Amino acid sequence: MPYEVGAQVRLVRDVQVGGSGTAGRTGSPGPLFLAEGLRGVVTGSAPREAGGRRAQDALAEFDRRVGGQRFDAHAAGLLGNLRDQILRQGAVDSGGAGAGTGYQVRFENGFVLHGLAEDLLARA
Repeated sequence: MPYEVGAQVRLVRDVQVGGSGTAGRTGSPGPLFLAEGLRGVVTGSAPREAGGRRAQDALAEFDRRVGGQRFDAHAAGLLGNLRDQILRQGAVDSGGAGAGTGYQVRFENGFVLHGLAEDLLARA
């Protein structure tokens, strides 16, 4: 069900805002999530690319760093597994493998998220 600008929505599950798995090693804060049920207002929408842009950027960076180097069979297998994990994470981030509409939502707590999949939202 598409949402128009100004529609009142709520999150149907927790959504990660930022952070990384390296928070403990870098001293920076860990991942931040917005909680299920948080209400907001749709402030815009745009077509989303299949697989999620973040995952495509991460995969390009991975290939740039690893590509063109020679590894033994074991290391090559480990790197292949890492690459597969990046691809799978892209499918999870985008709410599936297909393209759709991403929504920009301003939440009650002041956060504005861009590119939220339709299946993360429900009418409030």
